[in-house]
Amino acid sequence: MFTSEKGVVEEWLSEFKTLPETSLPNYATNLKDKRSLVSSLYKVIQEPQSELLEPVCHQLFEFYRSGEEQLLRFTLQFLPELIWCYLAVSASRNVHSSGCIEALLLGVYNLEIVDKQGHSKVLSFTIPSLSKPSVYHEPSSIGSMALTESALSQHGLSKVVYSGPHPQREMLTAQNRFEVLTFLLLCYNAALTYMPSVSLQSLCQICSRICVCGYPRQHVRKYKGVSSRVPVSSGFMVQMLTGIYFAFYNGEWDLAQKALDDIIYRAQLELYPEPLLVL
Repeated sequence: MFTSEKGVVEEWLSEFKTLPETSLPNYATNLKDKRSLVSSLYKVIQEPQSELLEPVCHQLFEFYRSGEEQLLRFTLQFLPELIWCYLAVSASRNVHSSGCIEALLLGVYNLEIVDKQGHSKVLSFTIPSLSKPSVYHEPSSIGSMALTESALSQHGLSKVVYSGPHPQREMLTAQNRFEVLTFLLLCYNAALTYMPSVSLQSLCQICSRICVCGYPRQHVRKYKGVSSRVPVSSGFMVQMLTGIYFAFYNGEWDLAQKALDDIIYRAQLELYPEPLLVL
């Protein structure tokens, strides 16, 4: 890391500590335009031994719990890179060097599973019915004898799927790791439209690395640094696909295509039905 980049990060760390509360909204609005700062923060996160990593993680968490929407999104843009760094360190079994990243991920998770009153959230998702018109179809235009409008109306009840309540976590373990990380990626995907291109690029790159490290395709991709296989869950891969499909049509076609190929590769090796069905 260059001295100039280190100086940018140190200035950012000290600036926020002296910022009056009345200046917070204006500060948050201008923060997203500081590209040199964002680039420097990525480099800090990518260096587990950096002396700046712990104060950076602490400040990103302060941003997240500040209640300021722009500051929350600023932290959220680094989530894919933070997840990759945590998984890479976990795969190498050098968990002590990821303590501050783990604390940040847990902090964001524990904030997101409760509402402003401190009650556990229960998320709901409505599965659309073919008997109801949408931006994608008209029931009358399906045109199949087996799927007539009257037949569809008999199955027209909307199905609601619930997620939660989620338990609070004090530490990440092998048993709860992907429950937490999957939920965090769900939170990231909920804010995809606000994510800058550098964050979408990071998402595509970490999805590729997670899926191929430790497998023969790693040599094709020429990924270095982590040679161990990184465990993944089926639900986590589905959340990866959600972000990748968004990146496809929002300026990151090449990276998203590579990531999609690597997710297919891993899903077929693991025989995970959920991501294969989404594909």
